[in-house]
Amino acid sequence: MNQTLGQKLLRTKSAARHHEETASVGVAGAVPGLHRSLGLFPLTMIGVGATIGTGIFFTMVEAVPKAGPAVVLSFLLAALTAGLTALCYAELAGRVPASGSSYSFAYATVGEFAAFIVAACLLLEYGLAASATSIGWSDYLNNFLMNAFNWQIPEQLRSPMFVSDHHNVTFHPGNINLPPILLVIMCGFLLVRGARESATTNAIMVIIKLAILVFFAAIAFTGFNADNFQPFFNTNEASGYAGMAGVTAAAGTVFFSFIGLDTIATAGEEVKDPRRNVPIGILAALIIVTVFYMLVAVAAMGAQPAHLFEGQEAGLAVILQNVTGQAWPALVLSLGAVVSVFSVTLVTIYGQTRILYAISRDGLIPQVFQKVSARTQAPVKNTIIVCVVVGLVAGSVDSTFLWDMVSMGTLTAFMVVSIAVPVIRKRQGADAPPGFRVPFGPYVIPGLSVLACLYIMKDLSPATFRVFFIWMAVAVVAYFAYGMRNSRLNTAK
Repeated sequence: MNQTLGQKLLRTKSAARHHEETASVGVAGAVPGLHRSLGLFPLTMIGVGATIGTGIFFTMVEAVPKAGPAVVLSFLLAALTAGLTALCYAELAGRVPASGSSYSFAYATVGEFAAFIVAACLLLEYGLAASATSIGWSDYLNNFLMNAFNWQIPEQLRSPMFVSDHHNVTFHPGNINLPPILLVIMCGFLLVRGARESATTNAIMVIIKLAILVFFAAIAFTGFNADNFQPFFNTNEASGYAGMAGVTAAAGTVFFSFIGLDTIATAGEEVKDPRRNVPIGILAALIIVTVFYMLVAVAAMGAQPAHLFEGQEAGLAVILQNVTGQAWPALVLSLGAVVSVFSVTLVTIYGQTRILYAISRDGLIPQVFQKVSARTQAPVKNTIIVCVVVGLVAGSVDSTFLWDMVSMGTLTAFMVVSIAVPVIRKRQGADAPPGFRVPFGPYVIPGLSVLACLYIMKDLSPATFRVFFIWMAVAVVAYFAYGMRNSRLNTAK
């Protein structure tokens, strides 16, 4: 039976169908698929690995000039918003335990067209996050090499071709940012070997970086000066970031770092007992991340006046060097940051490939993205394509606008997840599987989550909104030109 345009746009992929597809993995004669190899600990470490690092090691330089010492409120506001959404993720992950995260949740609730738009947000979110974090990795690598060997990477080999000054873009044809490209290649090599190997490597790196952040806080607090918190709010009216406006703008900048919560949900199809482990993993990762973000933010602000953060390269390492007057703490911190950002980039690329896998399996993008190696049980071609694109972006552009663009994609996806909670409760009714439920009914927490996302989103830059809407227009064209015709739900059953 032919479907009308409205039926095509609103058709949904039921949770039962998701379960049928994932249950066929490993069955004789079935198409090779992803394998359930991840337990609760490595899953939680995936979330922590994708979250802790970028929001502390890099975005303090972007966020503190906007909020001043009140940046600690920015991290708290971002954590609160992410916490509300995490509760929604926890419920949906138990109801739809599949790869694709908020894309799969949207497909099961609000329809195919909306799911495709969410997928576009996720691709923007993960692709630019991987590029931005790998770019920041270059600064700490250079700081480590300088402190350890008194040698720096030549400027021409760690500078982008395209540089933005918030008003114009300049082209430098002789430049290339080589370290991020090398980092993406290393991540790709690990990922094509399989999810279990990548998750084990990530867990080791996460433990190392948590220890490094405790090390930073312990030393930074020895130089703590309460006067650095005065005045608490940004007072520069000319910047447009005075008072709470700066706090909200900075929250928008750091919010992208909470992408790790979404990454846990993207792994739903590779998790043992996903109805139990995914919700627990999301909430555990949120608690760990929030504690460490607040600890390091307070220590950093207490050790250094706010005006020194702007434009500071490898900021946390510089703080330790200034506090102690010695190079070795900065050396340890820089080495820890190199390891930390490796894990963040690894996990964000992983998330990108699993989202593409889910979209491709539904027929909305070409089939090459769902091809899984029978030997490694990893989507090898998918991973190679993602690494090539991420590497090209990271090696040729600067990260000026990438942070806010990632936050925009993350906030949009989080709002859709929140809206999906009451919808899926109504759809499944008494047939819903047992598992975690958002407290206070299906409307209070999801509603607060949507409002909190909108509150943060309103202070993102006009340029961010313009680029985002252009990307959305491209997504709409792609859906009508390819996705709608090739969807596996194209024929009504």
